[in-house]
Amino acid sequence: MSWFADLLGPFRGFAVTMRQVGKPRLTIKYPAQKRVKPERFHGRHVLNRYPDGMEKCIGCELCAGVCPANCIYVRGADNPPEEPVSPGERFGFVYEINMLRCIFCAMCVEACPTQAITMTHLFEMSVTERADGIYTKDELLVEPDGTPNHPQPPSELIDLDELTAGDGWMRATSPAGHAAYEGVVAWTPSARTGDLPAERGQMSDPQLDAGVSEEKEADDG
Repeated sequence: MSWFADLLGPFRGFAVTMRQVGKPRLTIKYPAQKRVKPERFHGRHVLNRYPDGMEKCIGCELCAGVCPANCIYVRGADNPPEEPVSPGERFGFVYEINMLRCIFCAMCVEACPTQAITMTHLFEMSVTERADGIYTKDELLVEPDGTPNHPQPPSELIDLDELTAGDGWMRATSPAGHAAYEGVVAWTPSARTGDLPAERGQMSDPQLDAGVSEEKEADDG
């Protein structure tokens, strides 16, 4: 029977294909139709402001230090006493991200102590010139009213409304996901997002939730 099995061998490979023929298609009509992105989608970065218009970036360079692709360049400067740019002693004087090197890992978001840099849902950023792939502070920083900036004009591929999405990153702080901290706001308001609701806990095991609560109470005591 080995010769018969060898004869059927090539056709067995089509068995998987034939089983899928009658099933509904999953293909979407991109770009006219786009999938709903996760709340913390890793898209284009933005630099946020506080509701009063002051910049959240304090020029600490932690995002540049943690970036595994070395695509972020930051230089801080002392705040002018008469017209401070940020609430801290320093602010981000120079801020550049080389999107051609960025791997969109979001480690910069996790490292930022002031929630200054977050990631939006915009990811269509194709350019024809290399220099256009390097985003400066003027392009990354939102306006005082929270309106984001973008160097490319809107098109069928570029939906600028996606720059206003991605509010989940404002809640991506260290206590996030622990039931003991559910309902606790652990982030600062932003001119782009305003006041955000508290994040829901991600734990579903009641025993695990109780253990975390007891541990937190012990730490507080």
